[in-house]
Amino acid sequence: MNDLKTFKIQYAGRDLEIQFGKLAHQTNASCTVRYGDTVVLATAVIGKEKRNTDFFPLMIEFEEKMYAAGKIKGSKFMKREGRAGDEAILTGRLIDRGLRPLFNQKMRYDVQVIVTVLSLDEDNDADMLGIIAASAALHISDIPFNGPIAGVRLGYDGNTFIINPTYEQRKTSLLDLIVSGTGEKVLMIEMEGKEIPEDVLKKAFVKSMSEMKPIVDFLNSIRKEIGKTKQDEKFLCQEELTEDEKNIENKAKEFMIPLLEKYLFNIPVGTKRQRKEILSNLEKETKEFLNKEIKEDSNISSEKILENLFGDFIEEQVSLAILKLNKRVDGRGIEDIRPLSGETSLLPRTHGSAIFQRGETQVLSIVTLGSPGDEQIIDGMEEEVKKKYMHHYNDAPFSYGEAAPLRSLGRRAIGHGALAEKALESVLPKEEDFPYTIRVVSEVMGSNGSSSMASICGSTLSLMDAGVPIKKHVAGIAIGMAQDLEGNWKTFTDLQDMEDGLGGMDFKVGGTRDGVTAIQMDTKTNGLTMEIVEDALGKAQRARYKILDVLESVIKGPNKELSKYAPRIEMFKIDTDKIKDVIGPGGKVIKEIIETTGVSIDIQDDGSVYITSKNPDGMKQAIEWIKNITREFEVGEIVKGKVVRIMAFGAIVELSPNQDGMVHISELDWKRVARVEDVVKLGDIVNVKIMEKDPMGKLGLSIKALKEKPKFEEKKPVFTDKQETKEDFLYKPKQTDKPEIK
Repeated sequence: MNDLKTFKIQYAGRDLEIQFGKLAHQTNASCTVRYGDTVVLATAVIGKEKRNTDFFPLMIEFEEKMYAAGKIKGSKFMKREGRAGDEAILTGRLIDRGLRPLFNQKMRYDVQVIVTVLSLDEDNDADMLGIIAASAALHISDIPFNGPIAGVRLGYDGNTFIINPTYEQRKTSLLDLIVSGTGEKVLMIEMEGKEIPEDVLKKAFVKSMSEMKPIVDFLNSIRKEIGKTKQDEKFLCQEELTEDEKNIENKAKEFMIPLLEKYLFNIPVGTKRQRKEILSNLEKETKEFLNKEIKEDSNISSEKILENLFGDFIEEQVSLAILKLNKRVDGRGIEDIRPLSGETSLLPRTHGSAIFQRGETQVLSIVTLGSPGDEQIIDGMEEEVKKKYMHHYNDAPFSYGEAAPLRSLGRRAIGHGALAEKALESVLPKEEDFPYTIRVVSEVMGSNGSSSMASICGSTLSLMDAGVPIKKHVAGIAIGMAQDLEGNWKTFTDLQDMEDGLGGMDFKVGGTRDGVTAIQMDTKTNGLTMEIVEDALGKAQRARYKILDVLESVIKGPNKELSKYAPRIEMFKIDTDKIKDVIGPGGKVIKEIIETTGVSIDIQDDGSVYITSKNPDGMKQAIEWIKNITREFEVGEIVKGKVVRIMAFGAIVELSPNQDGMVHISELDWKRVARVEDVVKLGDIVNVKIMEKDPMGKLGLSIKALKEKPKFEEKKPVFTDKQETKEDFLYKPKQTDKPEIK
């Protein structure tokens, strides 16, 4: 095509290629980004009609395509990609959180950005390319956007930071940090780590900013060459107030300020419901004031003015009170945490339970322990992943004091669950020490500021209550920020409801006393300076220690015993060659064991066998059954067996489902035996001693050896041509029916 444009830059030792004009020509802009053999497509489209909403309708999606990795969906019945999986949803949020603050929030036209993975190699993740591709498409488009931004992933091996680590490098990395920003300011942080000290994190943020700066400059150079003229923001935004309306609005602000001071900032202890009631009454009084001020023949709309006042203006006043007066709506100091409490063992039949409360935010966390086979299998685009630890977060409408339809889980709830999961990952026991599959569900009972961090605390308590040997307590806290139009700022600890407004941030940090295990940061500003980031980390550390004091007072460490209702797991190893014997043809043997004993059985490729059961007798029976199947019998052992076949020269005794042996007629008794049936019959249970084992594994058994030898001499039996010797049975080649040819 004539308008095909390709741009390249070296990034972390590899080519980063951005191509425009190849695909998706009916969009406002589109591009593909290639790094190694990973390729993503980003499309940006703006709607044709203004929406009648009170928010900016931005939609950012991340689409995983199985063909990108050369895979067909693993489901037997559904081969088409369906609803986005959790990983795709989390990546979509990741991209969204960095881009959203750079739009004019008063825009009322739909803007949709879709990032689609077209090709995926074994080294380079698509999420970083998704950030760059979405930013590039928006930046060169005609859609108003105050970008560009870039994204960078940082690993850490204990000494050196690794830029955009490969999948293999990430497996051993102590840190997985994703940052998006402008190179000068941070817009989004997502981090998982193994107790990373704050001083290392600060260096990591500085490093990530320096690495993204060349990409931002690269995108700016592309816009200069092929960028489209941006549309007029005024046309796209909600209708502005006229001069007359602005004059009335200013009078309304003057009317509201003393009321805010009286009713909102002078309540020593106030609940979210009380503040809502105050604002509702304030809105009524302000509306009455406007109706008096607005002339009847005027075209001025009181609803239009109220929409502005009861959004941005009140949030602005809350921020200014913090910034200039150190005054918060509930009377707390800048670093004060709301009252904390915790309790364990609330629910009688669950495997572990705990409740954690910070102010009005209350989370009930419940632990369920399952067998290794209960692990979650994620048939992802990159690889099939098995998860033995899962954290799920639920926030029903009642938790916000609202009545609303119960719908499927939203992106926010999925993100909160994933964040708490990351925070606790590094303190979980190793699989060989605790082979259970662990599921924690955090039910939000009340939400008023950072319920995700409360779910970290609740999970810690409930895991310890369940007896899961986690290494340390983990706590989480959210740091907020107040900022004015001049750029003056102030961070504060433990934000709640009205404090998360324009010019703010939600800087969530989880960790132990020894370091940070998870971070998630969103902002409603044009970015955070390194000074703000460092200040937030310091406040989060101090608050975390205070919360850890409370958690440690509730439960000092994991309970020594599991709940009596939790299943027990026994593990032992078998020869890998015997795995097929335990499973049996078509799974027949293992199914019989499970159905008979009521246990759950999981067999690993290395021969590890895990038996899970709540019934000790069933577990014991299953273990003996499997050990009998896989048992290697040795000469000299005395074992019990069942007579399964009678022949003229001896009896076949089954010692295990896969092993039998022969008791020759001469080994039935010390005296001469004329007929085998004179000593044993079909179905008899007998004790035998293993006397011989030939190279093929055939066993020669003896009943005689377990009997007392008589004092008189017994003549040795004379074998006829109808009675074969035991040597004949053990070593004689098989006879065929074919006659001998002479």
